[in-house]
Amino acid sequence: MSETTVSIPPFKITAAALRKTTEHLARELAQPSDSPPDWSEFEWAIARAAATLQGTSMLLANILPWTGPSLWQSFLDRQREQSLLRHERIGALLAKIDDVTRRAQISCVGLKGTALSALSIYAPGERPMGDVDLLVRAENLESIDIALRSLDYRHAYTSRRHTVYAPRLNAELQGFGEHVQNPLKIEVHTAVSESLPVSKVDITSRLQPAPGHPGLNAYPDFAALMLHLLLHAAGNMRAHALRQIQLHDIAMLSRHLDADDWASLLARPHTDECRWWLFTPLALTERYYADSIPRDVLIGAHASCPRLLRTATDRYRLTDVSWSNLRIPAFPGIAWSRTPLEVLRLVRGRVLPDRIALAELERSRRVLPQLDSVPWYGIPHASRIVRWLFSRPPRVQTILSVRAALGGAGTSSD
Repeated sequence: MSETTVSIPPFKITAAALRKTTEHLARELAQPSDSPPDWSEFEWAIARAAATLQGTSMLLANILPWTGPSLWQSFLDRQREQSLLRHERIGALLAKIDDVTRRAQISCVGLKGTALSALSIYAPGERPMGDVDLLVRAENLESIDIALRSLDYRHAYTSRRHTVYAPRLNAELQGFGEHVQNPLKIEVHTAVSESLPVSKVDITSRLQPAPGHPGLNAYPDFAALMLHLLLHAAGNMRAHALRQIQLHDIAMLSRHLDADDWASLLARPHTDECRWWLFTPLALTERYYADSIPRDVLIGAHASCPRLLRTATDRYRLTDVSWSNLRIPAFPGIAWSRTPLEVLRLVRGRVLPDRIALAELERSRRVLPQLDSVPWYGIPHASRIVRWLFSRPPRVQTILSVRAALGGAGTSSD
C-alpha cells in the first residue's frame, strides 16, 4: 500500500491514539512493564509513528522486556538494524571531520549528539542523529567551508540559525524512521541561541572552549553540555517540536553532574539575566524520569521561572509539546512570553511573518517535497490563519509519519 493511498481516521481518533501510545511508550522507557499494552491494530500502527516521532525506536528495541505483535517487532528489529548501520556511518563521518579540521587548524565543538556519543552514554545506535552539528567561530567560516567541501559535501543553504552542508550525491529519504541511506547533513553554527518565544537566549560564550585545539572539541564541562541540551529542549517545547530522546538525553547526562556542575548551571550568566527558562525542560524530564533531577535544582529553577510558564509547565505532558501533538497551534509558545509586548510580537510574527520566515518555509518545501503531499504549505497564509483559529488542521510532519506507519513503511526488508 502506498503512502498516498492510506486512509487516515478522523482527526479526533488519530490524535487520541497518538496521545495514548506516546504517553505509554514514554513511561515504558523510564520503567518498563512486564507485558505489552492491550492495543488495537490501529493503535499498534500509531505506536510505530509515535516511536519514530519521539526518536526512541532503538531505545525501545533494547529496553522493552515484552514482545508485541509481529508488525511492531519487525519494525523494532528493522530500526535496530538500520540504527547500528547509521551509527557506523556517523562515526566514520565524525572521524573525517576531526581529521580535516585538525589539518586546517580549525577548532570546532561537536554539539549535542556528537558529544553524548563521545561520552558513551548510549549503546551504539541508540541515540539517533539526523545531522552533525558543529560550533565554529565566525572567522573560521571560510576555512570550514573549504574543509567540508574536501569531504565531498556542498553548501546547501544558510538560515538564521546555521549553514547547512549536504553530501554532493544526496540520497532520497527512505521510508520513515532510521535508515542508513538517509542523508546525513552537517550544520555549522557560529552561535547557539533560541527564541523564547521571540526574545533570543544566547549561550554561545558558555559553549566555546578556551582556547580550544584544532579538530573536534568537547564542551568545556558537563554543565555546558547540559545547558545546551536544556535550551534546545526549551526551544523545541516552545514550538511543540520536542522529542522524547531529548528528555532522555537530559536524564542520562544528569547522572554525570556533581553539585558544582548543577550550581554552575543555575548561576546567573554574565549578562545578569536569570535563566528563567530552565525550569520547564527540567520539570518535564523529572515528570518522566523520576529522581533524575536533584530536588534543590528544581526548586532553584522554579524560583526563577515566570508564573505563566510555571502554570503551563504543571499541565504539560510530552504529547502536548512534541511532534505527537497532531494539531497545529495558532500561537505556539505563548506561555513563554514574559511581557505583553512579547505576546504582541509573537502574534504579529505568526500573522505577518517576515520575508526571511517565508523564504525559509519555501526552502523547506523544496528540500522536503513530500511536505506538499498534505495540502497545507501550498495554501495562502491568510487561509492558514483562519484554519489555525477555527478548525483543527493536522501537522504536516506528524500526519506524514502517521500515514507511513499505517501504510506499513519501515517494516519490510529492502
